[in-house]
Amino acid sequence: MADVRTIKIDGTEIAVDPNLTLIQACEQAGIEIPRFCYHERLSIAGNCRMCLVEVVGGPPKPAASCAMQVKDLRPGPDGAPSEIRTNSPMVKKAREGVMEFLLINHPLDCPICDQGGECDLQDQAMAYGVDFSRYREPKRAAEELNLGPLVETHMTRCISCTRCVRFTTEVAGITQMGQTGRGEDSEITSYLNETLASNLQGNIIDLCPVGALVSKPYAFKARPWELRKTETIDVMDALGSSIRVDVKGREVMRILPRNHDGVNEEWISDKTRFVWDGLRRQRLDRPYIRENGRLRPATWTEALRTTAAAMMGRKVAGLVGDLAPVEAAFSLKRLVEGLGGNVECRTDGARLPAGNRGAYVGTATIADIDTAKRILLIGTNPRDEAPVLNARIRKAWAHGAQVALVGQAADLTYDYHHHGDDRTALSRLVSGDFQDSSGTPGIVIVGQGALREADGEAVLANAMRICELDDCKLLVVHSAASRVGAMDVDAVTEGGLTAAIEGADVVYNLGADEVEIAAGAFVIYQGSHGDRGAHRADIILPGACYTEENGLFVNTEGRPQLALRANFAPGEAKENWAILRALSAELGAALPWDSLTQLRRALVQAVPHLAQIDHVPQNAWQPIERRDLGRATFRPAVKDFYLTNPIARSSPLMGELSRMAARRNAPPMAAE
Repeated sequence: MADVRTIKIDGTEIAVDPNLTLIQACEQAGIEIPRFCYHERLSIAGNCRMCLVEVVGGPPKPAASCAMQVKDLRPGPDGAPSEIRTNSPMVKKAREGVMEFLLINHPLDCPICDQGGECDLQDQAMAYGVDFSRYREPKRAAEELNLGPLVETHMTRCISCTRCVRFTTEVAGITQMGQTGRGEDSEITSYLNETLASNLQGNIIDLCPVGALVSKPYAFKARPWELRKTETIDVMDALGSSIRVDVKGREVMRILPRNHDGVNEEWISDKTRFVWDGLRRQRLDRPYIRENGRLRPATWTEALRTTAAAMMGRKVAGLVGDLAPVEAAFSLKRLVEGLGGNVECRTDGARLPAGNRGAYVGTATIADIDTAKRILLIGTNPRDEAPVLNARIRKAWAHGAQVALVGQAADLTYDYHHHGDDRTALSRLVSGDFQDSSGTPGIVIVGQGALREADGEAVLANAMRICELDDCKLLVVHSAASRVGAMDVDAVTEGGLTAAIEGADVVYNLGADEVEIAAGAFVIYQGSHGDRGAHRADIILPGACYTEENGLFVNTEGRPQLALRANFAPGEAKENWAILRALSAELGAALPWDSLTQLRRALVQAVPHLAQIDHVPQNAWQPIERRDLGRATFRPAVKDFYLTNPIARSSPLMGELSRMAARRNAPPMAAE
């Protein structure tokens, strides 16, 4: 049993871990302590002093509860439990004094501040402040910072809590923000007026307790009480981050993170947060049929009949795109295989073994990274493929984990040992180079870039062999949100993508926009945006995107998650499963469900573990037969973080961020 200590908080005894801080102990006792600088996922700063409490028997002044641990308390007389008070006259006077100091230079911007209604300073001034100030001097002002197109600054409002500095340094892994000056001249600034070079920078908007850092794209678009809030799942990468989508009318206004300790903690990437402007642009809102080389609008009845006529009696191949929910993939599989065709979800050519969940998902959970002492990355750049996962690896590294990389060298925001970038380096590891610390927990993380070459299955087999030799867990990092779910429903063809579409007369493309389909095949495209797949299509069936339909997704660790509808699809666009159900009726082979509930019942009957929502099933370990490795170098799966899917490519903001990143990463030119 863990060591515990009994203390008294406001007259009530409670047993707590002695390593907890007083603010954490008070939270366990159900007592709220006001704070501005303290955040449980950041280091302790202790500079706002709002969390002051009275320690009975201690110094005759209040103590900062965020910076004192329970074990530092002195016991009472005769060994009585230590006592702290959170509502005594001393504490009340101290908090009123702190609030008065914080408001000395804070501008009276509340009516026009974009943080209004969600401002910690506003809320705590109401709860702990007073209605007067003894300060009569003019308020100070500060210059605004240019942090880039995502974060808008109003530094006159800043209360120097340093949350943004600690986040960018400790979690995001960049050193571009800091505090300069002393006393009244102190201010938060960026070094050399740099814009932030991180794909996690938007999180400082949530962390800022005042309106000093706000969302530049969302500014003055809506007030919080005007928004309809829906808790759902992100699909911009395969991590499956928990998010909240805020909608005004029919349009998504912003996307915020939700706390999920097992997946994303409380962070999301900038693409997840700001991609919402791509949800309303280049949308497919009605069916189209190509005639004489040109697409013309059509009705749903005409489009479905034309589609059925094109598929009837011909060889059909189905492709599952990166953003399709499991229900749509399952429906497409049943529909196409009922016509004698093939379905394939590995549209990027990854050699993922069908039916072996321990190989295409792995045996580790995302949370296992926190306790890992050794982490081996193979053919992956997690900073671009899953930024929040990369922040988790950085946290493990900061706690002492050793990180090694086989693959293309990159700035991952933490130190690592680079074994090499080709298959030879992997072979050396299999021979024993990674086995110098046996007995300590380790994780081998394999990216999709390692599995896309012809010897991808051999690479995976060797990664699994390293796990066996060194008693490590395996985690496969996918780059597509739909991939694991589609693999679970066996939407695969032996031989992969080439075998699936080879000789096909008709290709049913369910949102696969990264696939080049050769001339000659008749292409039916079902998707939400007018991207590459729609340009190649002979028939276009407009579908809903991830915020517009209820759907099931399985993240990269194999966790089934529910995405809920936040708004409605534009125009005549329909839910993806419903389109396939209607098409099956036109084909004379109606799928055996008429509602999403019936579809999910059939889905769970076929794949029982999909019923375990938000639970990671334990996967059986089935080693793959080892084969000879090739000679190719490892290449990352994501070339441009900001333009990985049709929604992102439709976003003007993502395009601007992509251009900025390209300029930032371009090699310097010599002065002439």
